[in-house]
Amino acid sequence: MKPADINALVQRFLQHKLTLALAESCTCGLVAAQLAPATGVSEVLLGSVVTYHVEAKQKLLGVRKETIKTYSAESQQTTNEMAQGLHKHLPGADVCVAVTGLCGPGASETPDKPVGTMFVTILLEGQAYEYREVFEGNADKLREQAAGFIYTKLSELLQRRQDADGAPLPSKKHLVDLS
Repeated sequence: MKPADINALVQRFLQHKLTLALAESCTCGLVAAQLAPATGVSEVLLGSVVTYHVEAKQKLLGVRKETIKTYSAESQQTTNEMAQGLHKHLPGADVCVAVTGLCGPGASETPDKPVGTMFVTILLEGQAYEYREVFEGNADKLREQAAGFIYTKLSELLQRRQDADGAPLPSKKHLVDLS
């Protein structure tokens, strides 16, 4: 995403008076790093945690061992728990984003979940918006595409929120509190 588009996204957060927190796995902090130069980001971004390893997901975000064992570290279920854990630790964040996926061979790669598969969960106003996308390219290109995808989805959700004049957004999922 171009710096001007990222600036516009941060301005939208400011306009809506919303804050943001990030839990990144496969993107290794790229989403936060690309937001950093934007004007006003210090009023929007509460924090970001990189939980690349399973142990970090469990200890820092409270992802359950059973979830990883059953679904893998690269799954929608894990991403949902990452987002919930982030919100638990930063309850002041209006928007929590979690991302995990496969940037290389191995891990939980299967024919149904090839390299390039990314899972994103965006928590906004207590509702979860889940996304599964498959990108192509080398690991750096996959991370770039995932970051761009997250910015696009955040922009879309904020636009829909504005269009709905604060009404609840459609096509959402309520997550069960794990506490």
